[in-house]
Amino acid sequence: MSAVPAAPQAASAEPPAGGPTTDPPPPAAADLGLLLVPPRARTGWRLVPARVTAMCAVELQKLRHDRTELYTRAIQPALWLLIFGETFTRLKAIPTGGIPYLDYLAPGIIAQSAMFIAIFYGIMIIWERDSGVLTKLLVTPTPRAALVTGKAFAAGVKAVLQAVVVVLIAAALGVAMTWNPLRLLGVVAAVLLGSAFFSCLSMAIAGIVLTRDRLMGIGQAITMPLFFGSNALYPVDLMPGWLQAVSTANPLSYQVDALRGLLIGTPADLPLDFAVLTAATLAGIAAASALLGRLAR
Repeated sequence: MSAVPAAPQAASAEPPAGGPTTDPPPPAAADLGLLLVPPRARTGWRLVPARVTAMCAVELQKLRHDRTELYTRAIQPALWLLIFGETFTRLKAIPTGGIPYLDYLAPGIIAQSAMFIAIFYGIMIIWERDSGVLTKLLVTPTPRAALVTGKAFAAGVKAVLQAVVVVLIAAALGVAMTWNPLRLLGVVAAVLLGSAFFSCLSMAIAGIVLTRDRLMGIGQAITMPLFFGSNALYPVDLMPGWLQAVSTANPLSYQVDALRGLLIGTPADLPLDFAVLTAATLAGIAAASALLGRLAR
């Protein structure tokens, strides 16, 4: 009679006393499980900074592949400093409180070159609409405010690069500017805020006019009044009363005042200047975000 085979004993959850212990799974197997779990999406306050940074990086990638814009845009401020600045320094026709006119003019030309870069930024938005890129961006989870802010501060970074060129040209011409790192950081902040506002203004106009030709015409119509209606070329005290009122409402005047105070040490109300630039930038982001959807219809 054959013996019945014994049933196998169930494995105990606990190792037997005195017996060998069960080793934990190797670290590689545990790490492999992390690849199967998607990372948690950014939510709340983390989302907007991440989207803004991503949009700004995308915009700056275009500049990395084509630097021609930086070179060509450096010609106009160089001509303003070399021709207009040198000539009026010799004429001494504009009172600047004992400051050489070229020194007085240099911060105004920095603000002007930054504005000229930003004021036509809406053309790029219309081009993205025509090519279908904007529609794809608007259907992503990216908030419109983050989209506009990223593009606005990308324009600001371009303006900072342009400002570096103007500062180097002005230094070569003998303009006495500060090289204090804290003041230079203030200059960067003023250029970023001013450019962000004017690029948002351009994007808001693009949301109204909807075509590149109309935007180009409006941009050309408002750039020179904004420039000549500020304190970039001459003190506000020399202006007629109505133009002084225009200069007071012009954000470019506050940007120039901040740049002038930071770079050459003239009296400036920096808290007021930065408060106005910040408020104007926030208002511009809100307006451009509200009008951005009209481009995708």
